[in-house]
Amino acid sequence: MRRLLAGNWKMNGLRASLAEIRALNRGLAETPPRADILVCPPATLIAEAAKAVEGGPVAIGGQDCHALASGAFTGDISAEMLRDAGATAVILGHSERRLYHAEADSLIAAKVKAAHRAGLTAILCVGESETQRKQGRAGEVVADQLEACVPVDIAVSELVVAYEPIWAIGTGKTPRTPEIAQMHEAVRTLLTARFGAHGAEIRILYGGSVKPGNAAEILSVPNVDGALIGGASIKAADFLAIIRAAPGH
Repeated sequence: MRRLLAGNWKMNGLRASLAEIRALNRGLAETPPRADILVCPPATLIAEAAKAVEGGPVAIGGQDCHALASGAFTGDISAEMLRDAGATAVILGHSERRLYHAEADSLIAAKVKAAHRAGLTAILCVGESETQRKQGRAGEVVADQLEACVPVDIAVSELVVAYEPIWAIGTGKTPRTPEIAQMHEAVRTLLTARFGAHGAEIRILYGGSVKPGNAAEILSVPNVDGALIGGASIKAADFLAIIRAAPGH
């Protein structure tokens, strides 16, 4: 299975930041990666970023979308608009959307359907809080999120799952390798139970304080098919270092 390394810029980046995307694209064109590379900048940069990497090894994605294709929803962006701007994927259900925008599982499921409708790959984020982990409920929480957020009729070829323990996002903390392995194995089991043999084809990313220093170890864990990378993806040099650290490079 080909790995996916996806960068989530969050609410960071102005037009000057496109230089980092161009630098990343140039660096990977010189030495083609053995993984799929995706950058998800702010919506204001998607169209220009897509033009900047056209024909190169870097793909561009969005960070969220509305469930409907169009309508009177001031400030929202539909999956079709993302696709029209040049995006090929969209991050959905990120813990920051769940927390700061009170997104419920039912809404996230509708957004996953929207991504499918527009021909975008949906990167569905799941993960537990530190309190839930201490209570021994991490597996239960992730299972419930997967069950509620993955539509029955979704095409598995257009679905990626990103396991992001909330307590590790932007904190510098990462779970121990056995903990990552345990959760990814549990997610794989849930996906194969849901989709049969096709569940083995769905890429499961790890996210949460991935950086050049720990990328090789994390990406060597069984059932870790890539990473969702936050702050370390904003600078081309850091993202390139993570890509080069991936096993097989």
